[in-house]
Amino acid sequence: MTSEITLFVNPTAGRGRGAHAAQPAASALRAAGFSVRTVIGEDAADALRRAREAVDTGTRALIAVGGDGMASLALQAVARTQTPLGVIAVGTGNDFARALGLPVRDPAAAGTVVAEALEAGRTRDVDLGRVGKTWFGTVLASGFDSRVNDRGNRMRWPTGRFKYDLAMAAELAAFRPIPYRITLDDGRVHEVDATLVAVGNGSSYGGGMKICARADMSDGLFDVTVVGDCSRTTLLKVFPRVYKGTHLDHPKVTVFRAAKVELAAPGVTGYADGEQLGGLPLTAECVPGAVRVLVPEGPQVP
Repeated sequence: MTSEITLFVNPTAGRGRGAHAAQPAASALRAAGFSVRTVIGEDAADALRRAREAVDTGTRALIAVGGDGMASLALQAVARTQTPLGVIAVGTGNDFARALGLPVRDPAAAGTVVAEALEAGRTRDVDLGRVGKTWFGTVLASGFDSRVNDRGNRMRWPTGRFKYDLAMAAELAAFRPIPYRITLDDGRVHEVDATLVAVGNGSSYGGGMKICARADMSDGLFDVTVVGDCSRTTLLKVFPRVYKGTHLDHPKVTVFRAAKVELAAPGVTGYADGEQLGGLPLTAECVPGAVRVLVPEGPQVP
């Protein structure tokens, strides 16, 4: 393993914050005495190839600079290796960083955390989800929320978060419960009409929506949150509670815990860490201690 640190940068994250964040993050690492190399790919595939090359040639750490999409891409390179992952979270959601108790949208502070963790050898092995060959750190989303993503991704105008607000309004108007078949690793099969099903390794998605509020990234299990057959009125009442995680006590919400889960539902796309996986059915497996992450001193949230 070399002494060189690899900064893995998405220059477009957070409407350009990724490019600006790389400099203070690199400065914090260099001030601590580390040699820093920056990797920027021409596209996602090229970026991942370069990140894997850095890991394969023994970089001391891979530091993702960007949002959850960049952290997710970095996970594909470091999962099941000894190379630690650092996160400089400057995207829109930053849920993976939140789950690790890392600074959000403060690249200098995050760079300092990474540098101090490297100096002290302070790492934490956390679980990851895996669907096929794709790893995810936070939540696999399906149902109402994934249909909002589908619609938003098809819209050319407007841009930014407002596009997804409009997509949500349109999906609410057209929404009907979805027939799901949920198969857990203990053999239990649940056939339910549901609004959405979220498979959580981490607790939140969408920038702090605690859909799987009690998920623990170190217990080897997913929290599978099932929001049942809700009317639009009920959904609008329950939705704001997701930000505090208090929706889990609602009678329409059920939580299962499992190391492996298969979701099947017609016409539904799965998204993990905000990235499209493809149509259901999908099988997700929780892999204990699959990635080593650089963390701040003191306790981290699950």
